[in-house]
Order: sequence, then C-alpha cells, then structure tokens
Amino acid sequence: MTITRAKFEGIMEDLISRTLKPCENCIKDSGISKDKIDEVLLVGGMTRVPKVQETVKKFFGKEPNKSVNPDEAVAIGAAVQGAVLTNSIEGGVLLLDVTPLSLGIETFGAVFTRLIPRNTTIPTKKSQTFSTAADNQTQVTVKVLQGERDMAADNKLLGEFELSGIPMAPRGIPQIEVAFDIDANGIMHVSAKDKQTGREQAITIKSSGGLSEGDIKRMLSEAEQYKESDARRKELVDCKNEADSAIHSVEKSLSDHKDKVPQSVADRVRADIAGLSAAAAGQDAGKIRELIAVLKNSSLDIGKAVYQADGRQENQGGDNSGSGDGNKQ
Repeated sequence: MTITRAKFEGIMEDLISRTLKPCENCIKDSGISKDKIDEVLLVGGMTRVPKVQETVKKFFGKEPNKSVNPDEAVAIGAAVQGAVLTNSIEGGVLLLDVTPLSLGIETFGAVFTRLIPRNTTIPTKKSQTFSTAADNQTQVTVKVLQGERDMAADNKLLGEFELSGIPMAPRGIPQIEVAFDIDANGIMHVSAKDKQTGREQAITIKSSGGLSEGDIKRMLSEAEQYKESDARRKELVDCKNEADSAIHSVEKSLSDHKDKVPQSVADRVRADIAGLSAAAAGQDAGKIRELIAVLKNSSLDIGKAVYQADGRQENQGGDNSGSGDGNKQ
C-alpha cells in the first residue's frame, strides 16, 4: 500500500500533537522559558519524521539538534539503565528520584498549602511556620495531602495527626513549625512542633498514597482541567481570610483605644465591619475586596484619633510642668 506524505502526516498529526503537552509540563516544572533553552535534542527513531522535526521547531522556536543518532541514543540509554540495575558500572551511576506530585497540608479555609512542589528531587527536607486560626486555640490538626489542586478536599489525604498542649494565646501568636522530610527510599516523615513549649507530634508515611502511574496522570489532568475554577475558589477563600483578619485587627484596635476614639468614628468603623462581615458570608470576591479597602480606609481614623488624644495629653502635661517651674521661680 502506498500513501502520500501528506496522508501519512495527517494520520500522525493527533499523535504528534499529544507529545506537546509533556513538553509544556516540562518547561513549566523547570521554571524556565523557551528562550532560555540552549538545545533541543531529538532521540528515538520517530524523530526522523519531518513532521515531528517541524513541530518541535515550531514549538520551541529553534532548529532541533539532530547530531545524535536517535536509535543509538535509546539503545545506549537502555544499556546504561540495565547496567545500573545490575551494579555493573564501575564507580556507579546516581539516579535521582523526584516527587510525582506536590506535598503539603490543609490550612485555614480548606486551602492546600504546598511545602514540597512536584518534581522536587529526593531526599529533601522543607519546613514552614504556621500559627493558630482562633484565639486560645490549644491544638491543631495537621492533614498531610498530595496533589496539584488548590483546595484540600480535591487532593489525596495521606494521613493526619494532632498537636495538642499549645498555650492559650491570641490567634497568630503561637508559632507551629511543620516539617516534611523525605529520605532516599521515599519514606516521608512529617512533624509539627510548637516553638514555645517544644511539644512535638509526627507521622511517618511509607508510600505515596498507593497511587499508580494512571492515578498520577489523572490527578495532573484534573489539575489542568479545573485550573481556572480552582483559582476562583482559592481567590474567594483568600478574600474571606483577608476579611476575617482585617475585621479581627480593627475590632482589637477599637477595643484597645475605646477611650480615645470619638463615638462617631467608632460607629462608622463598626458599620463598615458589619458590611464586610455580610459580604464575607457571600460568594462575591470582588465585593469582599472592595469592602476590605473601605474598612482599611475608615480604620485610619482610629489611628488619627489616638495620635490626637496622645498629643493633647502631652500638651497638657507640658503646660502643667511649665506652671510648676514658674511657681518655683
């Protein structure tokens, strides 16, 4: 059977197009742009097809390097891998493994916070300091997750544990250090430590959640598929968290300086707090951000009132001191 080159390329077009997605992922994971790539090396017999070379050139914006025999490259690679597996290479060859998916924990608002990004070389160790989300909170639950989605519920739960005995304090004051430690065998140790008391709890996870290659590909595909909707959900949660923090901060400021803030200013600020609280109970991220700005602006009047009150006290103190000196003279 004889077919034309155009027909042949038409048959292959879908298969060739599917190879571009891994290229995009590789560039994205590496953190570099296409213009920073020095050479694009073609290996494998199918790279001799002109359509493949044309697609590579169009995607990377440069002529691919064809100086290596594409068949020999694959054969040599297979031979080296076989020698590594049988310990036949003198001096040894180090093969570095990577994490197939991101690893992290669930944080306030049911958000997935990554500590170890996807494709991180192991062994590795990463840590980050968090705090409590409520006043007088004496324990925290650490949920260890794996995946690429922005919301915790959409990722794989690997395990969870509790750190208790945290001294009561206003939220944001306690310092909880969460550490991820993955050894060369892929065994992961996750710990949470209260920096003030030294109290610590940990968990050991001996597998990547039992995920198959198919599961990993599916999770990556879903992360790409729902990328935009996940970003909107995370933005809404971030807005609500910011609103909650702003309300808490302004209410504390009002309480601390209630004797120095005029009633008219306090009433206006409380009205803005009420408006923001109502918006934060809804689903409109734009409205929440708008009212956060309104509250921040009105809360500036608290600071002005405090400075004015302090200034009056200093002036009164100065006048009294001057009178005293005059009497002595």
